[in-house]
Amino acid sequence: MEMRRTVPVKLDVGSDEAALLRETVDEFLWAANYVVDHAWRGEYKTTSKAQLQEETYDDVREQTRLHANLVQNARNKAADAVQGVLARWKQGEYASKPHFSNPTVVYDKRCATFHDDHVSLATIDGRLDVEYVLPDEDRDTPHSRYLDNDDYELTGAELHNKDGDWFLHLRTKAEMESDIPEQATIGHSTVLGVDLGVNQLAVTSTGTFWSGHKFDHWRREYEKRRASLQRCGSRHAHENIQAVGRKETGRYKTILHRIANGIIEEATENGCTIIAFEELTGIRDRLSGASWGHKWAFGRLCEYVEYKAEMHGIDVEQVDPENTSRCCSHCGFTHPDNRDGEDFACLNCGYENHADYNAAKNIGLRYLRRNQTGDGGGAPVGVRLNRGILNAKGGYEPSAGDSGQSGSPRESPTRNKANGEAVSE
Repeated sequence: MEMRRTVPVKLDVGSDEAALLRETVDEFLWAANYVVDHAWRGEYKTTSKAQLQEETYDDVREQTRLHANLVQNARNKAADAVQGVLARWKQGEYASKPHFSNPTVVYDKRCATFHDDHVSLATIDGRLDVEYVLPDEDRDTPHSRYLDNDDYELTGAELHNKDGDWFLHLRTKAEMESDIPEQATIGHSTVLGVDLGVNQLAVTSTGTFWSGHKFDHWRREYEKRRASLQRCGSRHAHENIQAVGRKETGRYKTILHRIANGIIEEATENGCTIIAFEELTGIRDRLSGASWGHKWAFGRLCEYVEYKAEMHGIDVEQVDPENTSRCCSHCGFTHPDNRDGEDFACLNCGYENHADYNAAKNIGLRYLRRNQTGDGGGAPVGVRLNRGILNAKGGYEPSAGDSGQSGSPRESPTRNKANGEAVSE
């Protein structure tokens, strides 16, 4: 199993060096945008890196002072962005022509030499040696876990400028032995279902809720701040809008990392080998009250869970979300009137529960039924609940030491990670 990690390292950059890096960034972005413009011509967009190399390389080399390998990296960045837009179009999503403005440069081993305490970077005026600003050696940091670890190989980096400071985001990879239980490789899986929503950002099939109230509060606050600054219209206000955006993104990432860590904790504590999410395509249309910010948050949350799960040998999958909020996880009866806001009451069997919790169980069951290959052979196969296992046929098996309720999976009160209070079922 291949594991990849990115480690940000601050660079010790003087004023002259900073000026040289800024010029290099400007020409790199110009090159990437030039290739995008070329790829975007005509009815059919060009995504072939070989074709773009042939058609744009000489022009970019003539009009910039970039190292030859930086020209190729700019081309790759442009081609990947165009491919991403076409992929979104195929999914029926809106996406416009890419344009690069964030101050970044992509480096690989052909145009950068990485050392333990410094890096040599290709610029528009030869090589530039820059020292790292390293953390204390006795601290547990990403630097000590990955850069000082012989198991991890440094593969490349991306140069970033943030508020005048320069950072190198170093990319590493390692080949690790998988610790996924053998039963998972032959179709026997314990699945943790996760439902995403507006009022509850995430709900697991084990009955843990992460409230969306804090996310929505800060989303409204930052919208008010931006609106107030936009009415000013001054250059200073425009700079403050950008600062507000950076703070907003940072706050959201902190919230989402905490939720992702909680989901991983739920999976590991309950012996789950699979975490199942609903597919994100069209999620704004499915969720009333969802904003673009929610869609961004859901995508980031899935990304965070995926790379954190990899460290624990847990796979992350997505399933078709159709009717997961309307289907009874107990008897399978599906009807729009089963759900009323956050309340779920099955019109067929009378099963009642929180609607998002019911959906989380359905998401786990949908993955299980899609991939079920046998009867289990003695290993627990099913969707993990907070007091037992729900199998693909709807049968409920309580955890050891808990008698449960025969034929009726009614679990203990769920946990709300937003405020620590129990949510009564």
